[in-house]
Amino acid sequence: MTPSAMTVTITPNDRHNPPGKLADAELHFNDGPLEGLRLIGFGIWQRRTGGGRNVTFPARVYAVNGERRSFALLRPTTDATAQDRIRDLILTAYAEYEEQAAIVDTPTPPATEPTSTTTQPTAPAGASLFT
Repeated sequence: MTPSAMTVTITPNDRHNPPGKLADAELHFNDGPLEGLRLIGFGIWQRRTGGGRNVTFPARVYAVNGERRSFALLRPTTDATAQDRIRDLILTAYAEYEEQAAIVDTPTPPATEPTSTTTQPTAPAGASLFT
C-alpha cells in the first residue's frame, strides 16, 4: 500500500484532557480493499520525560484477576518495524498540522491608527500648577 493510499486525519485535543494528550489520529484508506474505511484509535502524546512525542496504537482494554491489560489491535505480521512506519507517518502528519495551525494562528499586525499625544499642563513663568 502506497502512502497516497491512505490519509492521516488529525483531531486536536483542545480540552487538554487527559493531560499530555495532544491529538487523536485516524487512518483513512483511499485505495485497495480497505478503500472507504478508516482505522481509529491512535493517540499522539507529549512524552513525560524530555521532549518528543509518542503515538499509541488502537487497543482493547480488558481485566484478568483485577489486573488491567490491553490487547493491541494493530500488530505486525512478520516485520516488527512495520509499526514504526505508521508511527512516523502519524508524527509527520501531526508536525504538518502544527505548522499549518501556526500559520493560521499568526496574528496580523494591527492597522496603523493615528496616535494621540498627551501634553502636560505648563504654568506661566513664576506661577505654580499647585496651589
